[in-house]
Amino acid sequence: MRDRSLSPAASTAAMRASSRRRFLGRLCAAGAAAALPRWSRTAEPAPRSLGVALVGLGSYSTSMLGPALQQTRRCHLAGVVTGDPDKGRRWAAQYGFPESNIYGYDTMGRLEANRDIDVVYVVTPNGLHAEHTLAAARAGKHVICEKPMAISVAECDAMIAACRQAGVGLSIGYRLHFEPHTLEYIRIARQREFGAMRRFDGAYAFTMGSTAAAYSAWRINRKLAGGGPLMDLGIYVIQAVCMGAAEAAPLAVTARFEPVTRPELFKQVEQALHWRMEYPDGVQGLGRASYNDSISHFRAEATHGWLDLGDSAFQYRGQQLLTSAGERDFPSIFQQVEQIDASVAAMAAGQPSPVPGAMGRRDLAIIEAIYASARADGKRITVTV
Repeated sequence: MRDRSLSPAASTAAMRASSRRRFLGRLCAAGAAAALPRWSRTAEPAPRSLGVALVGLGSYSTSMLGPALQQTRRCHLAGVVTGDPDKGRRWAAQYGFPESNIYGYDTMGRLEANRDIDVVYVVTPNGLHAEHTLAAARAGKHVICEKPMAISVAECDAMIAACRQAGVGLSIGYRLHFEPHTLEYIRIARQREFGAMRRFDGAYAFTMGSTAAAYSAWRINRKLAGGGPLMDLGIYVIQAVCMGAAEAAPLAVTARFEPVTRPELFKQVEQALHWRMEYPDGVQGLGRASYNDSISHFRAEATHGWLDLGDSAFQYRGQQLLTSAGERDFPSIFQQVEQIDASVAAMAAGQPSPVPGAMGRRDLAIIEAIYASARADGKRITVTV
């Protein structure tokens, strides 16, 4: 699916240099607006809106990212990359971009010549993230890539290197870094409002349907998903633990797969697993992810208090922050709007992303260690980041 139709080397280099000069000139007009969530902003002049192309038009693009891009202040939907041209035309009609901005996965190289599109948002299955990120970087476009960043640390390294070489930004779709209750949890942990953090405990799960569609879903296809609920859901728990640990990776992990009760579905990926993340001084993070349960909860305990993100901790809405000192109340937001705007603002200013590729790579290193431990019946595995 990768586009390999390249022009001669000298011509390509010249085109890319010219494209980057044009792009940087346009970004100057966007300014260096701070990447603050809208709910905390004061009045500020609106920067130039950058064009975003969605790569992959599945349920997340349809239900969340497309609508979010109608509300973003710093960018707008300017095109799509899809394997279904008819779907692309329907999106063009709905969102008002020209049909000339519809691309196939095999024609992403042509994005380089499109001045309407500044940023590419990769929303394809996990196993395709690296391929499509590399294609976007070769085309000289900034990249937002959905989580998990890829299906291996090696792929993450290739993605980071490609974006660095192309001089483009790379952000990961970690929306909860912009959610106000979660931000307050991070602040409390960093400032040790309740003392040092001692223990984290989280779980995220949903029940995979048993319809005919579920049997062919990409989430239970190892090649496309890279793994099961750990990749899809457990990464949120890993993120929450790292948030409370000042973004540090654990020293080591131990993990075990849970029994498979639905072998007709879970032939290639795990049905459920649980794990423990070890930090210095006995601090630990406990996690669980499953495709055969229903839970979305996270709690953190400190030496002089506790914090609880409620029963919608990792959802698109409904977050709470209960603490031993009382509830902290914040407005509900459209998380994807704030995530995209903040990522684009950093790109426009030439600044590091608040959710950079290095963070995505760290999480894949932790995931690889968890899988290694589970495959070894709970052996303690050192995490190397």
